[in-house]
Amino acid sequence: MHQQPTADTGTGTDPGPRPLDGFTVGVTAARRAEELATLLHRRGAGVQHGPALRIVPLPDDDHLLAATRDLVAHAPDTVVATTAIGFRGWVEAADGWGVGDALLGTLAGAELLARGPKVRGAIRAAGLTEKWSPASESMAEVLQRLLDEGVRGRRIALQLHGEPLPGFIESLRAAGAEVVAVPVYRWMPPADIAPLDRLIDATLARTLDALTFTSAPAAASVLRRAEQRGVRDGLVDALRRDVLPACVGPVTALPLQAHDIPTCQPERFRLGPLVQLLCRELPARARSLPVAGHTVQIRGHAVVLDGALRPVPPAGIALLRALARRPGWVVSRADLLRALPGAGRDEHAVETAMARLRTALGAPTLIQTVVKRGYRLALDPTPDAGKYGH
Repeated sequence: MHQQPTADTGTGTDPGPRPLDGFTVGVTAARRAEELATLLHRRGAGVQHGPALRIVPLPDDDHLLAATRDLVAHAPDTVVATTAIGFRGWVEAADGWGVGDALLGTLAGAELLARGPKVRGAIRAAGLTEKWSPASESMAEVLQRLLDEGVRGRRIALQLHGEPLPGFIESLRAAGAEVVAVPVYRWMPPADIAPLDRLIDATLARTLDALTFTSAPAAASVLRRAEQRGVRDGLVDALRRDVLPACVGPVTALPLQAHDIPTCQPERFRLGPLVQLLCRELPARARSLPVAGHTVQIRGHAVVLDGALRPVPPAGIALLRALARRPGWVVSRADLLRALPGAGRDEHAVETAMARLRTALGAPTLIQTVVKRGYRLALDPTPDAGKYGH
């Protein structure tokens, strides 16, 4: 999956750029990747997908079978269901082993807690009823409720969902509960590692504007793969400085924060709010400059010129970024050549790329040629011009 939207060149009224027009967003998700990509694409983003993990169900897993039989033989007081896919998989696996009815009977006699609305729906589809579900969909709120009620001497079954739950089981056990972990599925490396490698390469090259994470194991997997390739330090630097790491929630962010990578997260831990967060953050990070009577905003692989989106070739964007780092100052052809990806030593490549950039912008006066010296972005004088050295 690598979707790159194009600008609307129709003759109707131009509604202006969409929030993510010009930006490219990386998607590491395995499950619900298409849904996330569709949400991003509708808002104008180009999408590059490199699944960091794959989910392996455990219908034949000895650990799940043993945990299920143990619960049927020794009924729990409380069962915490964390994901719809995991809960459904558990019931289906038990049915395949011939203990489906026994498991449903055990669950019906326990206090059922559902982490969110989707797992609540899965519980009801199985003919069961949950006792409580947190409005925040947060496992931290589930834990607090259990601790507030008192768990000493209680037997609690926790349906794991492939992600670490820091302190959850430990806190319950420290409070005197007996905790039975139910491993319904596990995360494995992707069957095809190439898309993930391409996503890491794009992050290193800064051709991505943001990289999204929807699970902690996915974030850990990206870092682990970068370490295997010997590029972890470069990846961490890119995520700290240039590529925005956007996580669906605080648990997802933990592996990144362990490497001092600052992350952004929506208030509600869902895909929709995650995309809305990117719609705010990425345009806010894009620099706007007054140039030759126009307003120029550089967005990833495109430019917004006076409110209109103008796609620009990669070489042109590289030149424009180099000029925008010192707006108004002359940048030599040699320096611009170094900014061009794979240009070699021929300064003629700068002239060719510059001509294409001016054509793409449609406003030739934005970039001035300074004979025998190089090029400059024709920055308009403003009260703040002094901060650029003028």
